[in-house]
Amino acid sequence: MGLQETRIESLPFVTAELNYLAPVTGKPRTYAFDPPPGEPKSTSLPEPHQVPVFDARLIADNFSLDREGFALVRHPTRVKDFYNEEEIRAVYYPAVEAFLRATLKADRVVIFDHTVRRRVEGAPDIRDGGPRQPATRVHVDQTDVSGANHVREHLPDEAEELLKGRVQVINLWRPIRGPLRDSPLAMADGTTVAPDDLVASDLIYPNRRGETYSVKYNPNHRWFYFPEMTPDEALLLKCYDSATDGRTRFGPHTAFIDPTTPADAAPRESIEVRALVFHKS
Repeated sequence: MGLQETRIESLPFVTAELNYLAPVTGKPRTYAFDPPPGEPKSTSLPEPHQVPVFDARLIADNFSLDREGFALVRHPTRVKDFYNEEEIRAVYYPAVEAFLRATLKADRVVIFDHTVRRRVEGAPDIRDGGPRQPATRVHVDQTDVSGANHVREHLPDEAEELLKGRVQVINLWRPIRGPLRDSPLAMADGTTVAPDDLVASDLIYPNRRGETYSVKYNPNHRWFYFPEMTPDEALLLKCYDSATDGRTRFGPHTAFIDPTTPADAAPRESIEVRALVFHKS
């Protein structure tokens, strides 16, 4: 049963502040290093809006990666230490690859990066040795351009042939500690997101330029989260889909402050793995 048949308004919800993109002149850009003299670090300024974020636990089985752009899955892991890079690549990567291939009925899965996040109040910037903090702006990890470019970057010899088939970029996100009460992830129902809501934005590195989508506020957006996720649960987030047949291609999401979070809740720790997912047909 799809969400259109579910009484969303009867679900419990929290009212949360989500940071959308404020109006900007020109293409938004953010430097991942100290910007040139006279340049701001980012022209992607936040425009906060108070919105309801619905508790999706009661209708978890109703969500579809192709329709809403996200899904909750059960995915136990044998990883003992998510801060051990060697263990992540030797144990976690193969498990995620096999899981995505089976779950998404894919012909091939290629993991190209991961990020471990840890919320630390008052910590220094990551450039100064601080941890990667939860991302607190509404965004999509890839764009129509950068999604395809990841294939060219990571599989240059096969890229043009692979791009003739369907390609997805999928983010598998999970808490490392749980139950997660601090800085949970909110996902927008992709069927409520208009194409014009997505604003291609440059992410500038010392040696390359990436592109993500910032998101403009739209009162039609419908937001969901899964409270108190455990380390045996994960979220599938759609960051890019080359298919243009009406399914959701991009899934906006953001960390947010849940006003019901207890004051003594453990700070969020999470890991996300991004993968290229290929389908021949």
